[in-house]
Amino acid sequence: MQEQIQAFLDFLIAERLYSDNTVSAYKNDLNQFYQYLLGLDASVTPRGWGNVTRDHILGYMLEMKEREYATSTTARKIAAVKSFFNFLKGQGIIRSSPASNMDSPKVEKHLPSAISHEEVERLLAAPQGTAPSVRRDRAILEVLYATGLRVSELVSLNVADVDFESGTVRCLGKGNKERILPIYEQALANLRLYVEQGRPKLLSPEDQEPALFLNRRGKRLTRQGLWLIIKRYVGRADIQSSVTPHTLRHSFATHMLRGGAGLREVQQMLGHASISTTQVYTQVSKEHLREVYDETHPRA
Repeated sequence: MQEQIQAFLDFLIAERLYSDNTVSAYKNDLNQFYQYLLGLDASVTPRGWGNVTRDHILGYMLEMKEREYATSTTARKIAAVKSFFNFLKGQGIIRSSPASNMDSPKVEKHLPSAISHEEVERLLAAPQGTAPSVRRDRAILEVLYATGLRVSELVSLNVADVDFESGTVRCLGKGNKERILPIYEQALANLRLYVEQGRPKLLSPEDQEPALFLNRRGKRLTRQGLWLIIKRYVGRADIQSSVTPHTLRHSFATHMLRGGAGLREVQQMLGHASISTTQVYTQVSKEHLREVYDETHPRA
């Protein structure tokens, strides 16, 4: 049965072009489901995936509920199981999917959290000095707010992905889809200072590391390292709002829409496959509009 799981993961990599992180999540979710089946009774697993029933999946959902899994986590794990059985059906391994027409737990949609323009300005001004790491940090914050890149996309950038001539950066998003994003002048200037005066001092002379953003050891900066950088400057900027690694991405999208950018353009810049994903930012903008209305209309 585990051979079929591996075949599915290979399919996600080769055909769907899923990222390593996404494939790893699928692997963990399906292995957990397999371990659950192993613990039921000896009659389930020896006969293969065709012996798995709808009741087995419902029982798995109930166990996750009893273990107090978050609804979003349960929904993700069941989505992985559904995709897996659809794959098995498509390969002719099973005749029908036991997960067909099965409702996943309803996940409450949370509005993305954005900080104000004034808070963004304080955050961007927080890195002070000319040390190589400071030039790097200033460039990181500017690029995140200039482009709306995901954290994983930013740390994956190479020096060759930046085109100073056109003022753009090239990134590979989910599904290895390429985006070319414009960068405003101030962000581009800080990025140039880092590349010309900061990065060479972080890089060992004999090292050929292609990564744009480096840690103190001259290697590619990790997502965890980036989060620590952001957290440090949030404290220095005295920002009381809740800030996550994606806050500048959310702020970028929200501020663009409030400034008059079209939904389709913001969708393209964020790299969303579906415009419905981008539409959640319009709700944030509507809430802001209501606040402005209530504060300024004489009869509000």
